[in-house]
Amino acid sequence: MPPLAEVSMELRHFINPDKENDMTTGKKVARRKLSLLELATEMGNVSKACAIMGYSRQQFYEIRRNFQTFGSEGLLDRLPGPRGAHPNRVDETVETAILEHSLQYPSHGPLRVAQQLVLQGVQVSAGGVRGVWSRHNLLTRHERLMRLEKTAREQKLELTDEQVRMLERFSPEFRERHIETRHTGDLVAVDTFFVGTLKGVGRVYMQSVIDCFSRYAFGRLYTSKLPVTAVHVLNEDVLPFFESHEAKIETVLSDNGREFCGRPDRHPYELFLQLEGIEHRTTRVRRPQSNGFVERLHRTLLDEHFRIKGRTKWYESLEEMQKDLDAYLQSYNAERPHQGRGMKGRTPLQVFLKGIPKDDRSKKKGTKEAA
Repeated sequence: MPPLAEVSMELRHFINPDKENDMTTGKKVARRKLSLLELATEMGNVSKACAIMGYSRQQFYEIRRNFQTFGSEGLLDRLPGPRGAHPNRVDETVETAILEHSLQYPSHGPLRVAQQLVLQGVQVSAGGVRGVWSRHNLLTRHERLMRLEKTAREQKLELTDEQVRMLERFSPEFRERHIETRHTGDLVAVDTFFVGTLKGVGRVYMQSVIDCFSRYAFGRLYTSKLPVTAVHVLNEDVLPFFESHEAKIETVLSDNGREFCGRPDRHPYELFLQLEGIEHRTTRVRRPQSNGFVERLHRTLLDEHFRIKGRTKWYESLEEMQKDLDAYLQSYNAERPHQGRGMKGRTPLQVFLKGIPKDDRSKKKGTKEAA
């Protein structure tokens, strides 16, 4: 057994009592044990030393035995259990395969991950997968999705469609993304919506148009979805309404449908937008979320108009359907309070009129005065 004086100097140097605030609980306990051994040596009475320091005789002899066996390190508390890696822990190659698979498919459970890796020649159980997840704080789906998001933020990699869908579903940051518009006409979203099949008429499509700032909506029914129908609703309904209120459309957002996209020098819709001085933007392929305003309009029309009228009225012509649609849109735009983001219960018409830029009105007045 090393002398107490030497161990005391070694342990006190290790503990560094000059920095009390930096001491851990383990080091404080070790110094108290050392004081117990020193006091017992000085007094020559183990019972009195234990009574003064608040230890039992059994604890004293255990402390002395650890001190005799391990020296100064024996005074530090040793947690029970194996030291280092557990003997049944999976190999590093298997652990790497599990982490890579979980990064690519964060929604897969442990059993499915194990089965997928077995097909790839990596032998691991569902419990082994959970063990790896536990060491890396990936036990929940949310934690694995947050790891995917962090990896995507730190590295420049292209996410698959499944990864993007999962992030948008579970991540608050993705859920709270919004299209920002500054004023009326800043961005107008358009789309073609299949209403249904009318007996004696055939398929019925609706050309939908909505101002993303005010949510003011337009809709016209057709029996086909051609570029000429997309041009017709803009030329007959949308542009005259904007011009009557001295407003201007700056940008049109559409998907990549054939009625909207084509060669800029030949496609009727592209040529019409060029003549009107309107910028044309398109969404990503198979990403309807990018045009969320008009998609949400379609859902409202289904729930509040088409599904109700389809069960209460028998239509025999497209004109009858258009008449009822116009009546609903009039109520939607001018009477129905809107609960969308930034609307605050106002009607689309109120927001439309309030959001018209003053520059557009002043330019119109200046042109009239000059004429």
